[in-house]
Amino acid sequence: MRIGALLRGGGLVLAALVGIGLVAMPPAATAAGGIDRYLDLPLVNRDAAQGPGGVNPALPYDHAELGGLLDQARAAGVPPTRYAALLYQYWLVDATGKAGIDLRSWDPRTGVQANRANLVKSYRYYEDLQLGHRELQWAGMGGQVGADFGGGLIDFELMGSDIYGLPGLSDAARSVLGAVQQAAGPQAVALLPNGLRALASAAPNITPEDVRYVIGMILVMQKNIFSDLMPMHDAYVTAGLPALEEFQAAGLFGDDIMTAWRDVASGDGERIATGNRALLRREQSWAIARQWDEVRSYKGDVGEAITYLSGAAGSPSVAGVVPPRAFRPIRIPFTAADGQASLLTLPLPEWNWSVLDDRWDYITGELLPKYRDQVENNWPALEATMRTPYETQMESHRPLLNIPQLLDSAARQLQVTSATSATAVR
Repeated sequence: MRIGALLRGGGLVLAALVGIGLVAMPPAATAAGGIDRYLDLPLVNRDAAQGPGGVNPALPYDHAELGGLLDQARAAGVPPTRYAALLYQYWLVDATGKAGIDLRSWDPRTGVQANRANLVKSYRYYEDLQLGHRELQWAGMGGQVGADFGGGLIDFELMGSDIYGLPGLSDAARSVLGAVQQAAGPQAVALLPNGLRALASAAPNITPEDVRYVIGMILVMQKNIFSDLMPMHDAYVTAGLPALEEFQAAGLFGDDIMTAWRDVASGDGERIATGNRALLRREQSWAIARQWDEVRSYKGDVGEAITYLSGAAGSPSVAGVVPPRAFRPIRIPFTAADGQASLLTLPLPEWNWSVLDDRWDYITGELLPKYRDQVENNWPALEATMRTPYETQMESHRPLLNIPQLLDSAARQLQVTSATSATAVR
C-alpha cells in the first residue's frame, strides 16, 4: 500500500516536472504524441482529379513543420510505411516551393489561364534541374515537351469549342475522308483511324463543357506527373539516394524505380539512359495512362476526336523529332479498279496519342533517343534553348491555330502507289 502510494505520488511529481520542462520524456513517447494524427494517412489526393492541394487535407503545408514531424517519426522508430503521406507531402512542398508554386491552391480544374503560371513554373523547374544535373534527362525532356503541351492548352482554352466550329475544320476532316473514298473506295474510309472519322462527325457538336472537361483532365495529368516525379527529383538532388531509399521503404514506389534512380546516379551513360527511360515509363503508364483512357472514351466520338487531334496537331520541339503525324502515317493497302495491288498514304497519324502502347512507341522511337543525342552531343544548343525564358518557349508553340490548313494539306498530299513499288522503297 505504501509502495503504491509512493509510486502514485512519484508519478504526479514526474508529470509536474515534465510539464515545466525540467524532465524530458523518452523520444518515442513525445514523438508519438506529436505525430499520431499524421500517421497511416491515405494518399487521397495523389490523383489530382480528387481536388486541389497536397496528398491529404489533414497534412500541413509548412515545410519546417513537416520536417520536424518527420524527424519525430524517425526518432520514435515509426516504420516508414506509417508516415508515407507525411514524407510525400514534405518533398512535394519542398519541390513546389523551389518551383515557386503554391501547392495549397494548385487546382487543375480551374482551367488553363488560372494555371498558366503553374505550367510555366513547373516546366522551368524541370529545365533548371536538367541544367544543373546532366543526368536528369527525364526532367529536361519533360521541360522541352512541356512548351508544346502548354502552348496547345492555351490555344484549346482560348478558342474553346470554337476550335471545332472554326470555318472549314469539320469540312476539312470530311474532305480528307472524301479524298480517300475517291482514291480507294469506301472500304478504305472504313480503315481510317477512328479519331479522324470521329473528328469529321463530332466536331460541330462539341460543347464548351466538353472542352472544359478535357482541359481539366489534361491539367490533372500535368499535376499528377509533377507531384509524382518532382518530389523524387528534389529528394535526389537535395539528399541523394538515401532519401529515395526512404521513399521505397515507405511504399511510395517499388524496386523498379529505386533501380532506375541508382542507374541515373551511376555516372554511366547507358545506365543513365536506362534509368531515365524507366522514369518516363512510370510517367506515361502509372501517372497518366488511366486519365488518357478516360478522355478518349469520353462521350464516344467526342473524346476520340479530341485525342486524335492532339496527336495530329503536335510538333514536339526536341531537335530532330518528327511530329506524330509523320510517325507511322496512314497507310492503307487496297486493290485498285484495274486489279493492281495499291497503297494509299496520307500524312496524318494512323494512331492515337492517348493510347499508351502507341504513345510509348513514339516516345521510345523518337523522343528518347533524340533527346539523349542532344544531351550527349549538342549540349550548347540544348542549353541555349533551355535558358530561354519559359514564357517565350511556350508562346512559340501554339499548334492548334493551323488545324484546318493541316487537314486540307493532308488531303492534297494523299498518294496512291503500287504496293509492290512502295514495299521496295521501304
